Amino acid sequence: MSRISKENYYLDIAQTVLERATCLRRVYGAIIVKNDEIISTGYNGAPRGRKNCTDLGFCAREQRSVPRGERYELCRSVHAEANAIISAARRDMVGGTIYLVGRDARTGQLLGDATSCPMCRRLVINSGLKEVVIRRTETEFEVVPVEEWVKEDDLDLI
Repeated sequence: MSRISKENYYLDIAQTVLERATCLRRVYGAIIVKNDEIISTGYNGAPRGRKNCTDLGFCAREQRSVPRGERYELCRSVHAEANAIISAARRDMVGGTIYLVGRDARTGQLLGDATSCPMCRRLVINSGLKEVVIRRTETEFEVVPVEEWVKEDDLDLI
Protein backbone atom coordinates (compact mmCIF):
# COMPACT_ATOMS: atom_id res chain seq x y z
CA MET A 1 0.00 0.00 0.00
CA SER A 2 1.40 3.38 -0.95
CA ARG A 3 1.06 6.32 1.35
CA ILE A 4 -0.72 9.50 0.29
CA SER A 5 1.57 12.50 -0.12
CA LYS A 6 1.52 15.15 2.59
CA GLU A 7 0.23 17.67 0.05
CA ASN A 8 -2.74 15.49 -0.89
CA TYR A 9 -3.38 14.64 2.75
CA TYR A 10 -3.77 18.32 3.60
CA LEU A 11 -5.65 19.05 0.37
CA ASP A 12 -8.12 16.29 1.28
CA ILE A 13 -8.71 18.02 4.60
CA ALA A 14 -9.22 21.37 2.84
CA GLN A 15 -11.63 19.62 0.49
CA THR A 16 -13.63 18.41 3.48
CA VAL A 17 -13.63 21.95 4.91
CA LEU A 18 -15.22 23.30 1.71
CA GLU A 19 -18.28 21.17 2.43
CA ARG A 20 -19.29 23.94 4.89
CA ALA A 21 -19.12 26.68 2.22
CA THR A 22 -22.32 28.50 1.34
CA CYS A 23 -21.60 30.16 -2.01
CA LEU A 24 -23.90 29.36 -4.92
CA ARG A 25 -21.15 29.78 -7.53
CA ARG A 26 -17.87 28.35 -6.26
CA VAL A 27 -17.05 26.75 -2.94
CA TYR A 28 -13.58 26.84 -1.43
CA GLY A 29 -11.87 25.30 1.55
CA ALA A 30 -8.51 26.32 2.97
CA ILE A 31 -6.28 25.15 5.77
CA ILE A 32 -3.10 26.69 7.12
CA VAL A 33 -0.36 24.30 8.17
CA LYS A 34 2.99 24.91 9.80
CA ASN A 35 5.41 22.25 11.02
CA ASP A 36 2.87 19.53 10.16
CA GLU A 37 0.29 21.10 12.45
CA ILE A 38 -3.02 22.52 11.25
CA ILE A 39 -3.18 26.12 12.49
CA SER A 40 -6.63 27.05 11.15
CA THR A 41 -9.29 26.31 8.55
CA GLY A 42 -11.62 28.45 6.48
CA TYR A 43 -14.38 28.18 3.92
CA ASN A 44 -16.29 30.82 2.00
CA GLY A 45 -19.52 32.09 3.49
CA ALA A 46 -21.27 35.18 4.81
CA PRO A 47 -19.88 36.90 7.92
CA ARG A 48 -21.04 35.39 11.21
CA GLY A 49 -24.63 36.27 12.00
CA ARG A 50 -25.53 37.28 8.44
CA LYS A 51 -27.57 35.16 6.03
CA ASN A 52 -25.67 33.07 3.51
CA CYS A 53 -26.48 32.99 -0.19
CA THR A 54 -27.68 29.40 0.25
CA ASP A 55 -30.15 30.66 2.88
CA LEU A 56 -31.27 33.58 0.72
CA GLY A 57 -31.51 31.43 -2.41
CA PHE A 58 -29.70 33.89 -4.65
CA CYS A 59 -26.31 35.39 -5.43
CA ALA A 60 -26.17 39.18 -5.75
CA ARG A 61 -23.33 38.97 -8.27
CA GLU A 62 -25.24 36.48 -10.38
CA GLN A 63 -28.38 38.65 -10.29
CA ARG A 64 -26.30 41.47 -11.74
CA SER A 65 -24.58 39.20 -14.30
CA VAL A 66 -21.16 40.00 -12.85
CA PRO A 67 -18.45 37.90 -14.56
CA ARG A 68 -16.23 35.63 -12.50
CA GLY A 69 -13.31 37.47 -10.93
CA GLU A 70 -14.99 40.88 -10.88
CA ARG A 71 -16.82 43.08 -8.36
CA TYR A 72 -16.00 41.07 -5.25
CA GLU A 73 -17.39 43.90 -3.14
CA LEU A 74 -20.87 42.72 -4.15
CA CYS A 75 -20.21 39.24 -2.76
CA ARG A 76 -21.69 38.39 0.66
CA SER A 77 -18.95 35.87 1.38
CA VAL A 78 -15.72 36.11 3.26
CA HIS A 79 -13.34 33.97 1.21
CA ALA A 80 -11.86 30.72 2.52
CA GLU A 81 -8.30 32.06 2.66
CA ALA A 82 -9.44 35.18 4.53
CA ASN A 83 -11.40 33.11 7.05
CA ALA A 84 -8.41 30.82 7.65
CA ILE A 85 -6.08 33.81 8.09
CA ILE A 86 -8.33 35.71 10.50
CA SER A 87 -8.73 32.57 12.59
CA ALA A 88 -4.97 32.30 13.19
CA ALA A 89 -2.31 34.39 14.84
CA ARG A 90 0.29 35.80 12.43
CA ARG A 91 3.15 34.49 14.58
CA ASP A 92 1.78 30.97 14.02
CA MET A 93 1.41 31.40 10.24
CA VAL A 94 4.76 32.96 9.33
CA GLY A 95 6.62 30.49 7.14
CA GLY A 96 3.60 28.18 6.88
CA THR A 97 1.60 26.85 3.96
CA ILE A 98 -2.02 27.41 2.97
CA TYR A 99 -3.77 24.57 1.13
CA LEU A 100 -6.64 25.55 -1.16
CA VAL A 101 -9.33 23.51 -2.89
CA GLY A 102 -12.23 24.80 -4.97
CA ARG A 103 -15.32 23.21 -6.49
CA ASP A 104 -18.10 24.39 -8.75
CA ALA A 105 -21.08 24.78 -6.41
CA ARG A 106 -23.57 23.47 -8.98
CA THR A 107 -21.73 20.50 -10.46
CA GLY A 108 -19.43 19.58 -7.58
CA GLN A 109 -16.52 19.35 -10.03
CA LEU A 110 -13.06 20.32 -8.79
CA LEU A 111 -11.89 23.66 -10.14
CA GLY A 112 -8.72 23.02 -12.10
CA ASP A 113 -8.24 26.80 -12.30
CA ALA A 114 -8.74 27.55 -8.59
CA THR A 115 -6.65 30.39 -7.25
CA SER A 116 -6.83 33.23 -4.75
CA CYS A 117 -8.46 36.51 -5.74
CA PRO A 118 -6.30 39.67 -5.66
CA MET A 119 -7.59 40.66 -2.20
CA CYS A 120 -6.88 37.22 -0.73
CA ARG A 121 -3.43 37.25 -2.32
CA ARG A 122 -2.70 40.43 -0.39
CA LEU A 123 -3.89 38.79 2.82
CA VAL A 124 -1.73 35.73 2.17
CA ILE A 125 1.30 37.95 1.51
CA ASN A 126 0.81 39.97 4.71
CA SER A 127 0.11 36.89 6.83
CA GLY A 128 3.70 35.72 6.27
CA LEU A 129 2.76 32.42 4.64
CA LYS A 130 5.52 30.89 2.53
CA GLU A 131 3.55 28.97 -0.09
CA VAL A 132 0.12 28.13 -1.42
CA VAL A 133 -0.71 24.58 -2.50
CA ILE A 134 -3.68 24.49 -4.86
CA ARG A 135 -5.48 21.30 -5.88
CA ARG A 136 -5.85 20.89 -9.66
CA THR A 137 -7.20 17.32 -9.80
CA GLU A 138 -7.84 14.63 -7.18
CA THR A 139 -4.10 13.89 -7.09
CA GLU A 140 -2.39 16.80 -8.87
CA PHE A 141 -1.60 20.14 -7.29
CA GLU A 142 0.41 23.30 -7.86
CA VAL A 143 2.79 24.80 -5.32
CA VAL A 144 2.95 28.58 -5.60
CA PRO A 145 5.69 30.38 -3.66
CA VAL A 146 4.09 33.47 -2.10
CA GLU A 147 7.18 35.38 -3.18
CA GLU A 148 5.83 35.10 -6.76
CA TRP A 149 2.70 36.98 -5.70
CA VAL A 150 4.86 39.61 -3.97
CA LYS A 151 6.76 40.20 -7.22
CA GLU A 152 3.58 40.40 -9.34
CA ASP A 153 2.27 43.90 -9.76
CA ASP A 154 -1.51 44.10 -9.54
CA LEU A 155 -1.68 47.71 -10.73
CA ASP A 156 -3.34 46.49 -13.93
CA LEU A 157 -6.41 45.69 -11.81
CA ILE A 158 -7.03 49.40 -11.21
